[in-house]
Formats: sequence, C-alpha cells, structure tokens
Amino acid sequence: MRLRASRPMRILMVSPYPPLRDGIAAYALQHVAALRAAGHDVEVLSPAPSAAHYHLDLLTPGGVLALARRARGYDKLVVQFHPEVFYANASTRMRHARMSLALLAAVRASRRSEVFVHEIDYRVGRRRGPEGMAARRLWRSVDRMLVHTEVERDDLIRSFGLRPERIVVTEHGAHFMRRSSMSREAARRSLGIPEHEVVFLAIGFIQRHKGFDRAVRAFQGLGARGSSFHVVGSVRVDEPDYVAYLAELQELVEGTEGAHLHNQYVSDELFDRWLIASDVVVLPYRNIWSSGVLERALLYERRVITTAVGGLSHQAGARPGVTIVDERDLAAAMWREGGGATLSARRAEPWPEDGEDLRDRVQREVASRAARGRKAPQAGQGLAATARPSLAVQRVAPLMLPPPVSRRPGFAFVKRLVRVATAFEVDPLVEQVNALREATIRALERQEQTDPGSTSAGRHEHGRDPAAGRPPRR
Repeated sequence: MRLRASRPMRILMVSPYPPLRDGIAAYALQHVAALRAAGHDVEVLSPAPSAAHYHLDLLTPGGVLALARRARGYDKLVVQFHPEVFYANASTRMRHARMSLALLAAVRASRRSEVFVHEIDYRVGRRRGPEGMAARRLWRSVDRMLVHTEVERDDLIRSFGLRPERIVVTEHGAHFMRRSSMSREAARRSLGIPEHEVVFLAIGFIQRHKGFDRAVRAFQGLGARGSSFHVVGSVRVDEPDYVAYLAELQELVEGTEGAHLHNQYVSDELFDRWLIASDVVVLPYRNIWSSGVLERALLYERRVITTAVGGLSHQAGARPGVTIVDERDLAAAMWREGGGATLSARRAEPWPEDGEDLRDRVQREVASRAARGRKAPQAGQGLAATARPSLAVQRVAPLMLPPPVSRRPGFAFVKRLVRVATAFEVDPLVEQVNALREATIRALERQEQTDPGSTSAGRHEHGRDPAAGRPPRR
C-alpha cells in the first residue's frame, strides 16, 4: 500500500527504532520507508540511541516537553505508541498523570498529530481522579488515532470517550514489504530443511503470552509422520520470567520428536526466509491484540493457524489461508495441515464387532489407538531422559536487583539513595552470582557434548546450521 498526500509534508516520527530488537521498531522502519516513497520528508526521534536522527529520554516529563519544543518545527507529529515508551517509570497515578500532561503539551504543540496505538491500558480511561482525567484529555486532543482492529477502536471509544470519526482502523501490514526474494526450495536448502517435510513454524520473540509451548504440545505425534516444527526467536530482554520460559520451552522441545528450537535473533531477511521455507505458520498466542507475524506470513501467501484471542479474529477475518481456532482445536488443526488423520477421525474409527470379552477388547483397543496416535518412547527415552542437565540451571533466572520504585510518595527517592549508597557492595555480589550461574551452565553443556549417552544427540538433524555443519543446540 502506497501512501498518497495532497502535498509533501515534513514529518517527525517518534518510535523505537533499529537496531533495537523490537517489533514496533521494525514496524516504524517500514512505515518511514512508505512515507518517504510517498514524497514526505521524514525524521525519526527514538527514546534511546539508535539509527534515528534524534533521541530523547521519553520516560520523564522533561524529555517529553523537549519533544514538544521540537515538534513545532514539523507539519505532522506521528507517534508509534506503546505504554513502555512513555509510562514505564510512572509508578504512581500522579506520575502517570504528569506524563500524560507532558504528552498533551507535545500534541498541542504540533500542527497535526497522529498516534498509532500498538498497545494501551484501557483501564486508565475509565478511572476517576488525575490519572484518568489527564489520559482522557490527552487522547481527545490527538487529531487521528490509528488501530489495527475494530475491537481496539470500540474499546478506545468506550474507555476514553473519543469521537468515532477520529479513530481509523488500518491494516497492520499496510506498509509491509518483502525482505527476501528466495524460492521455497532455496530457502529450505539455506536452512538445512528437507524438501519433503511439512514444516510448521512459530517465529518471534519468545515470551509466555506467545504460547509457543501450546503449539509444541499440539505438534506431538506429527514428527513421526514426516512433519517438523521450528520455533525461531529469542527473548527480547533477559528478565527472569522470560529466561525461565525459554528454559521450559527448550526442555519441552527436547522431548518432542520433530521439534526444533532456534534460539537466536533473526534479521528481517532471515525472518522472511523462514516464512518462505515453511508450509504453515502457527500463532498459538495466549494474549495479543494484533500480529505482525500474521501479516508477514500472508505477504508470502503462507497458511496460518491462529488462536482466537484479542483482535486476531478481526485482523484475520475471512482472509484466505487463515484458520482461527481456540486452544482445544489447535492440535486438530495442525494434524489436518500435517496430512495425518484428525483427532476426531481417529476417534470415529468403527468398533469391531465380535464375541470377545468386552473388557479385554477395550484395553487392547485403547492401547492400539494410543500407539497409532503417537510414537511410543523407547525405554529410557522419555522426557526426563532427553532433557539436558544444563536446563535445570537455566531455569534459575539470573539475579537482578529490584528497581528502586514505589507507589508510596517519597519512598522511591529513598530507595534510590539506598541503591547508590550500597552499590559498591551489592553489585559485585550480583555479578559474581551470575558469573557462577553462567560458568555452571557452560560446564554442563561441555559435559553434554562429550558424553555420548547424554540427551537427544542427532535428533535435531533437520535444524542443522549450514555454517557450522552440525545441528544447533538452541
């Protein structure tokens, strides 16, 4: 989709920006390219040093007021909005209100304003008191709000009392462009994937709400039928919950035939290459409003299975190639795509009519159907046998000091003072504990590589790293 305008404009876009590993940063990069292709002069301001023209600390009212002064020199201010960009340090409702009023000053200082809403806390708009009042004033002052689904539009109207004509639903992939021109065969060769396999793919940052573990469990049994499942991505930040989930997911993958975890950050080109190599993209999300992965998969005309959460049902709509399911139907949908008998079909097999003892016949039939539905593990090859010892240590998150914040007035300042005063004693201890954790993991991984009887060596044959010439462990 190419953007058209009656006249070229000078635009300031406020957004996270590459090389930051962030979905909004990637979205903004493509949006900027589309605006420039339409003839506009676009400059970018990011909340941290990046490839953008400018950067400001947007977590403080002072930084946002500096944005307001800069916005006066442009025809339009475009904001890629996510609460973490502006409100991450707003630990009290009064601080939240002050940030909203600072943003209000930036909006009013601009000649024209647009906000692309990637995520927002609708509860704030329904609150009484300074926090809710400031937020409602802010969003009612924006000239145009853009969202990706009708659900989000309705929620904005109800929560913040916005005028419907100011909220526009835009396609999530409106500015997306292809990053790879490879054929399916070439993409598979480059990734070490056999041509004949039915390839399922879950790709993106690894977080619990993405539900990748759901898809791995739903895939169980398909590996023995000529399919493979690849989870591709990395944790966005090394926070304890993210690291713990990564370890859980890795252990689950280790115990699932045909499943592979590629724990790595992928470039835009490699991201698209994985899409090209796949047959079915799986979005087993527990919670999300809209998905850029869905749009990129459809850009390459790949089949998609997605759970019906957030605004995904509205985003997917009746688009061809998309199957919308709830969690209970995820496995059945994957089995249909994998070419195997569906769960319902296997249950519908006719019951033999003979004169055998009913109880014995039932027991044998249950065992037989269960064996056909999955590959029975060999002795000593269950989940406990295939899991690597290092995973137990990886599930212990790195030691991190809690942030010096508090909802009680004045306490955050005291905590910061204590933090500064004790840093010379505490920081070396934290570093030492984390160094011991990393050393333990490395030692266990070396032992796993040298022990011929350890874990699932050789099971990752299809996820071979072409450069290294051996299957990746992560």
